[in-house]
Amino acid sequence: MTKRDYYKILDLPRSATEADIKKAYRRLAMKFHPDRNPDDADAEAKFKEAKEAYEVLSDANTRAAFDQHGHAGVDASRRQGGGGGGDAFSDIFGDVFGDIFGGQRRGGGGGRNQVFRGADLKYDLELDLDKAVFGASVEIEVQKLFECDTCGGSGAAKGHKPETCDTCGGNGQVRISQGFFQLQQTCPRCRGTGSVVKNPCDTCLGQGRIRRTKQLSVKVPAGVDTGDRIRLSGEGEAGRNGGPAGDLYVEMHVREHDIFERDGEHLSCEVPISFTTAVLGGSVEVPTLDGKVSLKVPTETQSGRVFRLRDKGVKPVRGGPRGDLFCRVMVETPVNLSSEQRELLRQFDASLSADGQSHAPREASFFEGVKRFFTGGVGWRARPVRSTPY
Repeated sequence: MTKRDYYKILDLPRSATEADIKKAYRRLAMKFHPDRNPDDADAEAKFKEAKEAYEVLSDANTRAAFDQHGHAGVDASRRQGGGGGGDAFSDIFGDVFGDIFGGQRRGGGGGRNQVFRGADLKYDLELDLDKAVFGASVEIEVQKLFECDTCGGSGAAKGHKPETCDTCGGNGQVRISQGFFQLQQTCPRCRGTGSVVKNPCDTCLGQGRIRRTKQLSVKVPAGVDTGDRIRLSGEGEAGRNGGPAGDLYVEMHVREHDIFERDGEHLSCEVPISFTTAVLGGSVEVPTLDGKVSLKVPTETQSGRVFRLRDKGVKPVRGGPRGDLFCRVMVETPVNLSSEQRELLRQFDASLSADGQSHAPREASFFEGVKRFFTGGVGWRARPVRSTPY
């Protein structure tokens, strides 16, 4: 792939001073650093490109080679041992990280204390349906690691400071030789921080962080559903060595409702109606999340019929029209009948039978279909079936 002009990468003229180069790189490094742009391949590529441009232009030898012969001149200069901006880059790299993470540079050895971002946390929040639909402010308690107030996060006792790790020399990394190869890994003694605590703080026992409980108020927006997450920036665990805190992700879990079932922005429920209302028609009260409404039931309504109440559902959290409420009416069979009521029903049934099948068209259609099924094919005949109660 063809490399770009280093001056264009840093957006500088060829007459730029060393201070201009340093300032331009700091700006791009803070903008495109991978810790500020997680999972962003384009930002990572731009960060590496700016890093390479600074390494070349911050060194007098490689810059002169680039000005005269371009990228080929830089390659030739490096093969001849002409620098490469390594020391200068180390300094600016530490400055940039200090700006991004708030870390402190370490004295001695020319290195710096490495900083580490705090871990992200997850909190499962259970919500009633009405709070999920209309939104709410919910108080939660989270246990997490805080920076120790006694030592300010250093882990060292009062009057003492962390000392440079003598295993890695403060780099936080150690090299291990295996045959022809050299492997670099995190220092096992300082765990990558570059420093060790020889006089630990009595409060945090040298960890620099202590676990406490914090109460937070979470504003739940209207329309959330199970699986939706709210990100509370900086409410995760405290970082190490002055690193930024992680984030807290609050994940929604909507409890089952006694009446309603939710499907996205729509709600549904079952509405029991009497046999008389189903036959003669009438109106029944139906609960909604906004209050009760009257549902008009037409005459001769069959059990299982669904009625739609517009705009009685949920308004989606990501925008869009409010959903509907679907009411499925279920005809309730009378129970605990008296002898007189049973006799009246028998007389009623007899009066219907006297008129033929005109009062039960679905029943007539069903049995006609059964008759055709068993008599339409050769060799078909009805067989008695013994029913077994559950």
